[in-house]
Amino acid sequence: MQWKVGKVKITKVVELETVGSTRFILPLASNDEIRKLPWLIPHFATEEGRLKMSIHSLVVETPSRRIVVDTGLGNDKQGRNVPTWNNRNTPFLDMMAAAGFPPDSIDTVLCTHLHVDHVGWNTKLVGGKWAPAFPKARYVFGRAEYEHWLKHSTEPDKQAVFDDSVKPIVDADRADLIPSDHRLSDEISMIPTPGHSPGHMSVLIQSDGEQGLLTGDVAHHPCQMAHLDWSSTADSDLTQSAVTRRELFGRFADTPTLVIGGHFSAGHIRREGNAFRFVAQQS
Repeated sequence: MQWKVGKVKITKVVELETVGSTRFILPLASNDEIRKLPWLIPHFATEEGRLKMSIHSLVVETPSRRIVVDTGLGNDKQGRNVPTWNNRNTPFLDMMAAAGFPPDSIDTVLCTHLHVDHVGWNTKLVGGKWAPAFPKARYVFGRAEYEHWLKHSTEPDKQAVFDDSVKPIVDADRADLIPSDHRLSDEISMIPTPGHSPGHMSVLIQSDGEQGLLTGDVAHHPCQMAHLDWSSTADSDLTQSAVTRRELFGRFADTPTLVIGGHFSAGHIRREGNAFRFVAQQS
């Protein structure tokens, strides 16, 4: 799927799609509760109230840059706490190339945060060693996010992610550590959105008077726009994540801003009572 924000083109390349089986991420999002939000159906949930989500990368093309935002799960990874995320073997890079984005055409890889499902294709296994999957790219990590995981990747699954998908990029001298409010280019700037992780960032796109917002994991699913207190089990600070959702969604609600999530597709935020709803936009 593709969208345009002024002169900037955004292409979604999907690695994995799921329906249901997401209660471990959003335990309060029961089928009954989801059916109470009919605006979610059919784009974001089924008639039965099962959530639709995806793991994907977003390729952002500006007049001067070709940026991959978040890199999914990756192949050949081990030590993940979700069994099906281990030892994957998918043609994701081939799919990107078929969409017009061969790996060596990417000049920037931008990670909104450093969780397992946003850094996997930073690297690929070459001759038994982890090498940058995008050989000509600079990899942009939030400094606060990187420094947190450098010190706190003590659990085995987090250590595995850091060691195979983050550390090899730094060791190869391909990483640029940025402040959470960094401006990457004329069209691309970062918004600090902590809560899901300590240094989480969202991406603001501005071009020709139009705006786009890549939320990352501020919300895993649009149902969290209606229920701002529905924090993910993966959020590091449940209170802060809810505050961040209210502030970010409030900033862009009832504007023409195109919003794309880290695990859901594009639409526009609208105020509804004390919270929000999401109106899907097709490519």
